[in-house]
Amino acid sequence: MRTPTNRTVRIIPFQHSYSTGGDTKPLLSRWREKLERMKVIDWIEMFIPCSRWIRTYNWRQYLQPDLVSGVTVGIMLVPQSMSYAKLAGLQPIYGLYTGLVPIFVYSVFGSSRQLAVGPVALVSLLVSNVLGNFDSSGELYTELAILLSLMVGILECTMGLLRLGWLIRFISHSVISGFTTASAVVIALSQAKYFLGYSVERSSEIIPLVKSIISGADQFSWPPFVMGFTILAIMLIMKHLGKTRKSLRFLRAAGPLTAVVLGTIIVKIFHPSSISLVGNIPQGLPSFSIPKEFRHVKSLISTTFLITGVAILESVGIAKALAAKNGYELDSNQELFGLGVANIFGSFFSAYPATGSFSRSAVNHESGAKTGLSGIIMGLIICSALLFMTPLFEYIPQCALAAIVVSAVIGLVDYEEAMFLWRVDKKDFFLWTVTCATTLFFGIEIGVLVGVGFSLAFVIHESANPHVAVLGRLPGTTVYRNIQQYPEAYTYNGIVIVRIDAPIYFANTSFIKDRLREYEITVDQYTSRRGPEVERISFVILEMAPVTYADSSAVQALKELYQEYKSRNIQIAIANPNQDVFLTLSKSGFIDLVGKEWCFVRVHDAVQVCLQYVQTLTPSPKTPHLSLHNSTSFSERLNERMNRKEDLTAAEMESGEREQLLSGDADPIMQPLLARKYHK
Repeated sequence: MRTPTNRTVRIIPFQHSYSTGGDTKPLLSRWREKLERMKVIDWIEMFIPCSRWIRTYNWRQYLQPDLVSGVTVGIMLVPQSMSYAKLAGLQPIYGLYTGLVPIFVYSVFGSSRQLAVGPVALVSLLVSNVLGNFDSSGELYTELAILLSLMVGILECTMGLLRLGWLIRFISHSVISGFTTASAVVIALSQAKYFLGYSVERSSEIIPLVKSIISGADQFSWPPFVMGFTILAIMLIMKHLGKTRKSLRFLRAAGPLTAVVLGTIIVKIFHPSSISLVGNIPQGLPSFSIPKEFRHVKSLISTTFLITGVAILESVGIAKALAAKNGYELDSNQELFGLGVANIFGSFFSAYPATGSFSRSAVNHESGAKTGLSGIIMGLIICSALLFMTPLFEYIPQCALAAIVVSAVIGLVDYEEAMFLWRVDKKDFFLWTVTCATTLFFGIEIGVLVGVGFSLAFVIHESANPHVAVLGRLPGTTVYRNIQQYPEAYTYNGIVIVRIDAPIYFANTSFIKDRLREYEITVDQYTSRRGPEVERISFVILEMAPVTYADSSAVQALKELYQEYKSRNIQIAIANPNQDVFLTLSKSGFIDLVGKEWCFVRVHDAVQVCLQYVQTLTPSPKTPHLSLHNSTSFSERLNERMNRKEDLTAAEMESGEREQLLSGDADPIMQPLLARKYHK
């Protein structure tokens, strides 16, 4: 690209303030101002988010889609909740309880208008895993599951109020994908007993499950196998048609209901003795009770954090995506608080931990849900089932409920994500593989710990070994870019321009210092060079625009680097530090140590000044030698030239002859930056 030859290049004055700016008020002060500006209606909306859609509810436009979506997902929720309760090792009635109170409470305190809350497969597996050492048929098992709901709710509320949802961001998406994939496989294998007709060992590890399935093969029964896989095939076909054809979208939600109805009809007609049934389910609504067995709290803490993590990553992620699609804002911390309140209230009515369901939320959105009224309709469907329909549930075959679970978790097997990661990022593929494998072979807790451990290790490694680039000038421009990314970029003799692409703090100062020393020696190997021939490096320009933070260790490292360079007569120049970084460097005395005249707005300004010095360092009878650290003559002359507004033009700097540009009294130091004979 051709650059106009008459464009004036100016050295922009560096104007950062030495005092704290208006946008850097203490956090408490900003919060105090925000609270003072809040009105009564703002307080109501913050604590009762449903008031937002209630005040603006359009009965003509919203009522019908809310009713349709609520009934659709409610019909889907009834059989799913019983299936997931069985997966958790509980009686089916507790799945219905979990789909009742938390839905109503979330509709009031939750900020998402499309999220469908209730029992889900992954949380059910976690409950079954943590309570695996207890007898699932005993009352203690049920009480601990309910207590777990209370603990999860308290933790979610606490994190929401303290706005700590950001902590979960340190878990990579590839870790979550690998974990859910392995969990889906474990869930599917755990349901094999209902298809095969014999008991299978309860375990969250794949090897004991497979061994148990193989060892009991002599007890195999055909009737539940045929019925279970027939119902599963029908459900998968209905799900596929519902996803691929808009006119048949209702089939996706009708799948679980079809499985239950079809299985019940077959049992009623043929009365197969080898197919186990759900059995008697208590009729009526749950009664109020306070969770018990608090002496076991310590053993449930790890799973409490794990379930809360799933809630943040899955439920809040789904809620934010649905909010974006429907054109309203959603606060993730407020959403987490809403889920916590729902679980706390649910624990008082015999519910185990609930969270947002991806499949039901997707159906709710596709069915046209506009507000939280659809969730209230779902709760009414569950309420009606508990009051009037439980006698019919007695004849539901367990293999039909197992088919519902398997149909739901098949979508969690994210092999496409693994293929994508293999193509795009081998590091993330490694995280996915390690998490998936350790979860399968060593259990859920170890799998999550290993995945999170590797994820944090990668974060720490990237932070402690940041990207540091040598910059060169793109021909015909004043733009400086990474010379490895732009091979056509050229550098200048005697000058090294380095960009630090990360905050500078105690963990990476040593690495950055090593890279700077390395580039001082090896920069000649990377690119073509221009400018006067000099024997050594005289300037190191630090491009600090990407540096968002610098701590005291960074300041100390920069001071040590300055002293090291000073002993070898090398000057440091700083380009474009942000206000916070500049303030830190100023308070520490580093700016005064380097010299305020060596702080620049642009890299190009720093290069112009350094090139003037480099020319004075070139042996010539016309240009006396200047000491970089002890003489201020150049700075004074440069400022005088700027005050007279006699700037060097681009043509003079890039292609001018080595002659005086000013009148007869012009200073020889202000000669063109690049004489033609110095070009390579």
